[in-house]
Amino acid sequence: MDREQMDSLVELMETSFVITETALYLDTHPNDERALQLHNTYSQRYSELKSIYQAKYGPLKNTEMSRYPWGYIDGPWPWEINFTNF
Repeated sequence: MDREQMDSLVELMETSFVITETALYLDTHPNDERALQLHNTYSQRYSELKSIYQAKYGPLKNTEMSRYPWGYIDGPWPWEINFTNF
């Protein structure tokens, strides 16, 4: 995994974290318009980042569409990523 791929993956994870946290917050504060806007902004950004990542590096999950040949196994597997080297 090169530096660019690692940076893309980290940005996807950070964006996913914001989406999860804002969703949890909105469960108890459904009328917070600012939080909803933040959630929607990050949801849209996540979709964009995911599309870019998958076009370049292949599927993130085994439930995603794959080009031929099956690309999910090309790795690295999540437990093989050494984030301390980046």
